[in-house]
Amino acid sequence: MSDTPLTKPKLLIFDVNETMLDLSGMKKAINTAFGHEFAFQQWFALMLQYSLVDTVTDSYHDFGTIGKAAMKMTEDKLGKTIEQSKVPELLGMIKSLPPHPDIIPGLKKLKSAGYRMITLTNSTHEVVTQQMKSAGLTEYFEELMSIDATRKYKPHPDTYKQALAKANVKPAEAMLIAAHGWDMAGALQAGMQAAFIAREGQALYPLSPKPQLVGNTLQPIAEKLSAL
Repeated sequence: MSDTPLTKPKLLIFDVNETMLDLSGMKKAINTAFGHEFAFQQWFALMLQYSLVDTVTDSYHDFGTIGKAAMKMTEDKLGKTIEQSKVPELLGMIKSLPPHPDIIPGLKKLKSAGYRMITLTNSTHEVVTQQMKSAGLTEYFEELMSIDATRKYKPHPDTYKQALAKANVKPAEAMLIAAHGWDMAGALQAGMQAAFIAREGQALYPLSPKPQLVGNTLQPIAEKLSAL
């Protein structure tokens, strides 16, 4: 249970990758290319880790460029070499991911309840625009935001604050909905409310404040928000 009581938010901010979009097909393709069951997990973790390295060292490369570098690091770490002609194809899969089955029903319920909704992703604005169009989710969001404006990756507080300022809401009036413990920690430390979608393999950070809502899918979260 959260230390801060749940109040009805004026704005819902959605993370994109893994939260709304299903990476399981991409995971299978990367693991197959490497011939290693943990290749995708290693690659994705490195991409997140080195996006934070860029942020704390006042550097910046877009998420796709970091993803490509993380692919090379994954080869080095696993002692595997994949066909370089396959790399653009594997990385390009992130632009056409399907939504998790619970996402469209949940978004419909939240939109019917009158909630304002935006995205906030570590991907570029160009990529998230392609992702939302491919997944059929564009219509649910008033704006597709990314970290482009700040060039600081989540969970840096400036990234959340910039999105809040653009949407003209105070931190306590917004709620982040995401499937990552680090994103929950960032939003909560920035003064926002948070709802955690407990996707398989994801976990909350025990040293962070607890989110106001937790659900295995978006639907129970949407039901509770719609009842406020």
